[in-house]
Amino acid sequence: MPVTQATPEEIAAANERLLNATPQDVLRWASDRFSPRLLMATAFGAEGCCLIHMLAEIQPNARIINLETGYQFPETLELRERIKARYGTEVEYIYPEQTVADYEAEHGGPLHQLRPDQCCHDRKILPLRRAVERIDPLAWISAIRKDQTADRGKAAVVQWDAKFSLVKLNPLLNWTKKDVWGFIHKHDVPYNPLHDRDYPSIGCWPCTRPVAAGEDERAGRWAGKAKKECGLHVIEVKDGEGI
Repeated sequence: MPVTQATPEEIAAANERLLNATPQDVLRWASDRFSPRLLMATAFGAEGCCLIHMLAEIQPNARIINLETGYQFPETLELRERIKARYGTEVEYIYPEQTVADYEAEHGGPLHQLRPDQCCHDRKILPLRRAVERIDPLAWISAIRKDQTADRGKAAVVQWDAKFSLVKLNPLLNWTKKDVWGFIHKHDVPYNPLHDRDYPSIGCWPCTRPVAAGEDERAGRWAGKAKKECGLHVIEVKDGEGI
């Protein structure tokens, strides 16, 4: 039978049932309910690597994408190859319509310092929208934790994402940084070596710096600016819902 979209009542019931479930149980439910129309987007952060490890056991054929902005660290790109070698999972790159060179030429130089919101919109949000239209999933998996930012603290384990008109699943929502690294070390999960060089949160290289002792783990993202999200996980209300 074809997989259909979940109703608001089903989403609410699933969130209540899975509120304190393990990430693996959330992924099993998502796989049973939405496969083959289930998608994961990853930036290859430590949390995402944990989920890739879990999915390799629960749903080895899960479709996983990465938004390759053209500004990712070489270490991030190399991690994709290590993940492929370890799990046989080939994360699909989603590219913007323009190369970095063409994009910067059109705008008279890099936008990431002057207008970072536009840069994220053009090189992350729009490519993801096009990918969602093409792949046509019913649900997507995110690796956010609620203790990372105020916006993420308002998320639910299972919720409606009004921004992309999909069910959004946050299996690691209740995990802490300690939980993440405990899992990585226990299962020898491949991770980005930049984490060992004081980069707890890794995005595009122009907008990411190391974090000093005592700073918030996302202090290195868009440092010196109020911006702390690329736009994928911020509140966007539509008919009373969405994050």
